[in-house]
Formats: sequence, C-alpha cells, structure tokens
Amino acid sequence: MKILITGNMGYIGPVVVDHVRKHIPDAKIYGFDTGYFATNLIEPGKLPEQKLNAQYFGDVRQFPAEILENIDAVIYLAAISNDPMGNAYEKATHEINAQCTIQIAEMAKAKQVKSFVFASSCSMYGYAEGGARSETDALNPLTAYAKSKVAAEIGLQKLAATDFTITCLRFATACGFSPRIRLDLVLNDFVASALVNKKIEILSDGTPWRPLIHVQDMARALHWACIRTSDIGGAFLAVNTGSNTWNYQVKDLAAAVQKELAGVSISINPHAAPDKRSYQVAFDLFAKLAPAHQPQVDLSSAVRDIATGLQKAHFADSDFRNSQYIRLKVLAQHQKENRLNADLFWQ
Repeated sequence: MKILITGNMGYIGPVVVDHVRKHIPDAKIYGFDTGYFATNLIEPGKLPEQKLNAQYFGDVRQFPAEILENIDAVIYLAAISNDPMGNAYEKATHEINAQCTIQIAEMAKAKQVKSFVFASSCSMYGYAEGGARSETDALNPLTAYAKSKVAAEIGLQKLAATDFTITCLRFATACGFSPRIRLDLVLNDFVASALVNKKIEILSDGTPWRPLIHVQDMARALHWACIRTSDIGGAFLAVNTGSNTWNYQVKDLAAAVQKELAGVSISINPHAAPDKRSYQVAFDLFAKLAPAHQPQVDLSSAVRDIATGLQKAHFADSDFRNSQYIRLKVLAQHQKENRLNADLFWQ
C-alpha cells in the first residue's frame, strides 16, 4: 500500500507515520509538507521523517499532481490548525484547509487513488446545547478554522464514488505527546503548566464542554479510513471521531491533571465571558463502523503520556505560551524574520 500524507511534519503526522509503520509494515509512506514547523522538535536529535520512503517539500497551494502517481491513499493533514491561527490568517486558512483539500482530492481521483482521508473537526458544531451532537445535527461553525472544515466537507462530498472513497474524520480536540508537540491544545497546555509552573489557570469559568482524542487514537482512526471501503459507511463518510467517554468540561480536565501530578493548584475565572465554543459530541457511528480501531487511551493515561514525554525531553520552559510549541507564535516569528509573507508563502 502506498500512502501520501500532506502536512506530515506537524503535530499529528509523526505519530501517524509511526502507527502505519507498525501496522502495515510493507507500506510505502510519502510526506508532503511546506515545513512551517519542521524544526519545532521537542527532541531535536530525532527526525520523524526518517521513517518515510520520501519527503517532498512544497505548499499545497502549488501541489504537483505527479506525486499522486500510483498512490493508494491520501491522508490530508495539511491545515492552518486552530482558531487563533485561523483568525490571524483567514485567507490562507480557507485556501489550505478548504480549497486545496478539494483540489488535491480532484487530482487524486483523476490519478485513480482509491481513498482520500480528510482530517476534519468537531469544532464545526460550535456552540451546541441540549446534549451530544451527532452527524445528522445542524452545524454551527463559529470561526474561520471551523468554517473551512465545513467548506471542505461540502466540496469533497461531490467527488466521492464507489472506487474513490472519501472519509472526513471529525476529530475531537487533539491531545497527547508527539515529537512535534503542540502546547496550544487544552490538555497539553494544562500538563505543561502543571509541570513547570505547578499551577493551571483556566481562563474561562471551566464549564465549556470539549470532546478529546489522543493523537495515537487519531492515528488509529486515520489507518482505518485509509482501508475503509464504500460498503462500510458509503462512498462519502463524515463521521465524529473519538469516544463518548471523552466528553469533558474544561474544569474536569484540569482536575485530572491535578490528580496525576502532585502539588498543582487550579484557578478558575468565574467572571470570564461565556466561551462560545462548547459542545458535547456523540461517537456512536464511529464505534459502529470501526469497532477494531476504537480509541484506547483514557484521560489519566493521556496526562501521564504528555508529562512523561515532556520530562524525558527535559522540558522546563515556564514561558512556553510564547515559545515554539505555540503554532501561532512560530508563524509570527517566520514573518518577523521575513521568511513568510502575509499569505504564508515562503519568501
């Protein structure tokens, strides 16, 4: 099996490559990435891309179709990957997350690729009261990032066919350790702050709901989507990807970190403005369709995984929210040093 991963040099990609290597040993794996975060390694001596058959560098907005020759599956991870970045770079977010997703899927279909897998997001449910949201519920995207994921799904649906399956995995909020770890994700942030500052500061009142998924379980789901056929879920499938047991309020996440890491205090802002991003999600369809690829990491294990990884890497940056582990800060630094222009093209 030959798999191309766009955006492989981010947070999720190295974990996906490692998972595929273990579970499909004879797979040929290729990466395509612009390299925004290539040097943001928690352990600089270890290069995850050594496990690839080839690494291509380029921008998905200038994607060379010939790379898709003889590819069986495309995993589209390339993205401006959270709300702060989406708000700062709305044009690039729409182009990379939506337009290019559809364009590369069109190229893939023309090259007779069998499977196209899109890393979508549960954030498209926005603010949702009245219980967990399923795939048939109305979408309420509140940010440029969430809106880009909705636009991509709408465009992809038109391309699906029995010989070209498209799977949109609406992932819960990511967490967990990775060679290119992000600390702009809620649980990762809480663990890092607990380790180096011995405190967790919740900027909201702690009540917003978040579904979470460990990055290893994201890799498990992406593997399944690559081998999924149209008789399982249809030629086009948009599916909430996570576990019903992983719907938590933000204050519960902080408490879980405090339980695992001794001597940590928690502060909550009771006067904070309401967080409009609050939603619970139902993952029953994913459980039904992919019983052999269900999430296996629980919350306490995830906390320990993040903490252990950071400790092994001798992480000690008390000002990490201004560091290379915050993706928006990395892009801003590239621009400050004239490496990227306003549209996030390399100069």
